[in-house]
Amino acid sequence: MAALHSLIGGLPADLKAAVLIVMHIPVHTPTALDRILNRAGPLPVKLAEDGEALTTGVIYVAPADRHLVIESERIRLTRGPRENRVRPCIDVLFRSAALAFGPRVIGVVLTGMLDDGTAGLWAIKDRGGLTLVQCPEDAQHAGMPESALKHVVIDRTLPLSAMAQVLTQLTHEPLVTTAASRPSESLMLETKIAVEGNALKRGVMNMGEISPNSCPECHGVLVRLREGSIVRYRCHTGHAYSLKTLLSEIDEAIDASLWNAIGAIEERALVLREMEALSDRGREDAQDMAVEAECRAQRIRDLVVDKTDRNVQL
Repeated sequence: MAALHSLIGGLPADLKAAVLIVMHIPVHTPTALDRILNRAGPLPVKLAEDGEALTTGVIYVAPADRHLVIESERIRLTRGPRENRVRPCIDVLFRSAALAFGPRVIGVVLTGMLDDGTAGLWAIKDRGGLTLVQCPEDAQHAGMPESALKHVVIDRTLPLSAMAQVLTQLTHEPLVTTAASRPSESLMLETKIAVEGNALKRGVMNMGEISPNSCPECHGVLVRLREGSIVRYRCHTGHAYSLKTLLSEIDEAIDASLWNAIGAIEERALVLREMEALSDRGREDAQDMAVEAECRAQRIRDLVVDKTDRNVQL
């Protein structure tokens, strides 16, 4: 929030571009981002509305639980499959903008964790657009900027204090179109998935190699996607994951499974203790089995509670 407030505060009232913002907002949280950012600078800030045309000099904010998609120079708000566990997702916006506007797009990644935005910036660069990233050392959370710098050719790496001025300057420079490539089939397909949600019908299973992993959200088959050095995954229902997000989801599943195991073993110990209290025959056996179950539950609990986080560089 602080980074967005600072950036918007530096943009002029006569900016020659429309600005679209995606910030990951919890699904059931009322969106106040537009009202907060409206006080940051001279440009009007509004919640994006489905079907409205883009207007120069207006800042559009994605609402909670809706992907912000650009389609035929208009805004679409959709409840397409979540990407990297979130909706709205910045990669969806970047990808659709790259498809719609090619070299007219400037993609900006600010502070954030994990690697959201990397795949979307890659699409923008592939279509001849410009890519800007906040300096990792200047960011509160360096994960997103570092990932973008590692996997995408970035045009400018800037401190937040210089971002608004550079953006303004870029909107006054002549448009260079020679670097633009034709939109790939995968770019068009993934944008359609974000709008329609029908990944299987659109041919997602033909986009890459079948992965041995399954979707953490729906347990569907995952397809491995490759773009340059970026490796991503999509399932047949459309959910998408970066490598880091998939690893994070698997870690959460392991954690939940271990706690479920503790609960089941402790329930066994409770029943054995009840058998011990109610019956003279077999009391000693029940007591021994209860102690064994309690010890087993404690060993798993120690594993869960004492688990050391390991940061993996991808």
